[in-house]
This record gives sequence, structure tokens and C-alpha cells, in this order.
Amino acid sequence: MKVVRIWFRKTGAARYISHLDLNRCMSRAMHKANIPLWYTQGFNPHAFLTFALPLPLGIRSERECMDLKLDDDVISREEMISRLNTALPKDLAVFDVTEPVRKPGQIATASYRILLEPENTSADELCSQIRDFFQAPEIVVPKHTKSGIIDFDLKPYLNQTSVSVKGDGVEMETLLPAGSNGNVNPMLILDALKKYLNLEPYADIERTGLYDNTGKIFE
Repeated sequence: MKVVRIWFRKTGAARYISHLDLNRCMSRAMHKANIPLWYTQGFNPHAFLTFALPLPLGIRSERECMDLKLDDDVISREEMISRLNTALPKDLAVFDVTEPVRKPGQIATASYRILLEPENTSADELCSQIRDFFQAPEIVVPKHTKSGIIDFDLKPYLNQTSVSVKGDGVEMETLLPAGSNGNVNPMLILDALKKYLNLEPYADIERTGLYDNTGKIFE
């Protein structure tokens, strides 16, 4: 038995499929590609397949991963990549297979890039408006939790957020808590712009990296 980490992209229309559907899609692809998966023993055997940190709906990523256990290591890295890409839709593309370096439980933060397209204003004006808004003493938005909806102050989590003009749009880069010890969805930033500034620009959000509590990239 061998544990491997599959690295893949989730882009295009695939960003809109739920984590449950992603799990099903990957499981079917594994079977279609004839990957030698390891199965649990007992009355209801199932394959070991786990994702480091599920991607929020509507957000794309060029660097997602899942861990799986192989029953043997006869299949090569190159063969596994080729077989899986043949079995997967184009917006879910495998680009690497590695041995896990860090455990998913070590993930502490995630970085995001948010591109906004202004409506009825210029990129410079929108950028200035957002920068001024982020200076507010508090930015309270509704946040869904397991126990219900709470009032959540987003302000303390924006200290590593930059806002700049990029072409005809505005680019925000932010580092937010992620993982088992807490998670802040970047969609909350868009909720705040709508609530306080009545802004609903088209937004393209990409998760650009996962990190541990020392700032090392998740591998």
C-alpha cells in the first residue's frame, strides 16, 4: 500500500460543481482509468480518497490536491497522469503526482486573487473606494457556521490584503485563515462590498496557495 498526492486544476465550469460532486467525479475517473486503489476491509469496503481543503463553490484553482492509497506502486507517475486526464473533463486536469510532504491538518492559511470588473465607474475610482472602505473600524457581515448564521467582523482578517488597479479592473490579493482551526471564505469580502458600498462587480476568484502556520507552502 502506498499513499500518493494527486495535484489537479479546477477551472472553467468545474468551479461550479460542489465538493460532493467533485468527489464522485474523481472516484468514477479512478475506476475508469483503472487506478489500482486500496480498499478498506469489512462489510462495506471503500477506497481511501481525501481532499486537503475543499475549494469553495465558484472559486477556481490551479493547484488543488487529493490523497489516495494505492494497492501497489506498479503504475508510474506519468501513466497515472495520462490515464486520469483521459477519464476526467478538461476543466479538471491532473498535472502531477507526488508523495505527501505535509498533512492536511497542518494547513493554516490560503491565499486568493480576486479580479473585479468595475460597473459605471473607473478602475481607479473603484480601487480608491475599496481601499477607503477597508480602513473602517469594523466590517460586519453574515457568516454561515455549523450552529447557524452569525455576525462576523471581517476587518481583523484583512491585514494581509492588497488592492490595486490591474488593466481595466481591480485586483485584490489576500491571505485568509483556512483549515481545521478556522476558515474565512473570500466571498465574504464581496458580501461586504455589497452590504456597505452597494457594489456587485463581476468577480473572478482564484485560490493561489495553501500554507502552514509558518508560511511554508502546502506540499
